[in-house]
Amino acid sequence: MRRHADSVESMEQLALVWRAMVLDRDPRADVRDLPGIAVRWADSRFAFWNCVTLTDVGADAGLTRQRLAEAAEVMRAKERPGFLWVFEDLLDEPARAGLDEAADAAGLAYAFPGTGMAADLPSLPEPSHPDLTFARVTDESRLRAYADLNSRAYGFPAEDGRDGLAGSTLWKREVHAYLGLRDGVPVTCAATVAAQGRLFVILVATDPAWERRGYGEAVTRKALYEGSRATGLTRATLHATAAGAPVYPRIGFEPNSPIRFYGLKG
Repeated sequence: MRRHADSVESMEQLALVWRAMVLDRDPRADVRDLPGIAVRWADSRFAFWNCVTLTDVGADAGLTRQRLAEAAEVMRAKERPGFLWVFEDLLDEPARAGLDEAADAAGLAYAFPGTGMAADLPSLPEPSHPDLTFARVTDESRLRAYADLNSRAYGFPAEDGRDGLAGSTLWKREVHAYLGLRDGVPVTCAATVAAQGRLFVILVATDPAWERRGYGEAVTRKALYEGSRATGLTRATLHATAAGAPVYPRIGFEPNSPIRFYGLKG
C-alpha cells in the first residue's frame, strides 16, 4: 500500500537521522534496533534526542500492545524523559482505533501530535525575505543561538536546548543549519541534513515573539536550497508539529503519516 510506503519512508528517515544526531551527542548513547522498535536515546536534557519508535509494518492490535509495553520498559530504564513516536499508518485499522487505550495500559500518556511529510523539489529558487538575512551555523556562538531559538519555541529551559547541540562538530560541518537574522538578531532557524538520498529538515524554530511573519518558511527554504545545492538531492522529508504543519505545503510538502507522541505517565 502506498500509505505504508510513505509511512515506512518517514519512520526510516527518523531512525537514520536520529542515529546520527544521538551518537553525535554521546558516542555511548543507546542506539539499538530491536524487533519492532528502534531506540535512539542520548539521555540528554534535550528531550527530542531521547526517542523510541515502533517499526513493524501493518501491526495488529495485539502486536501493537506488545510493542507499546516493550517501548515503555525501555523508557523507564532511562534517567531523562523522552518520547515514543508512533507512525499511525504503520498500524492496521483496529490497532489505530485502540492506540490511546493501549498506550494508557502500557503506562504511556499522549503528549502531542505530529505529521510526516515529504516533497520532491527539483527546482528551488534562492529564497529571500525582506526582513531577514541568513547566516549558516559554522561556529559555537551561532550554534548556541540555534539551540536557544529551539528552547524558546518549544518551551525548554535554555540549558536543555544547549545540552542538545553545544559543541557539535556535526552541526557545524555536515548539517546545513541556518539562522534568520532580523536587524542582526537571530529570530528563526532551520536545518537540512543528507539521509539516504534525501534531505531531512530538522529543528525548525521561530522565536514566539516573531511568529506569523513568514520567517519559518523563509529559513526552511534557505536550508533546503543550500542543502540541495551542496548535495544534489531533491527529495526531502520532515516531521512537522501542529504549529509547523500549515507552513510546509506552501513549500511543496505533502502530508503522509500522522504521528502520535507519547511520554511516560507522571
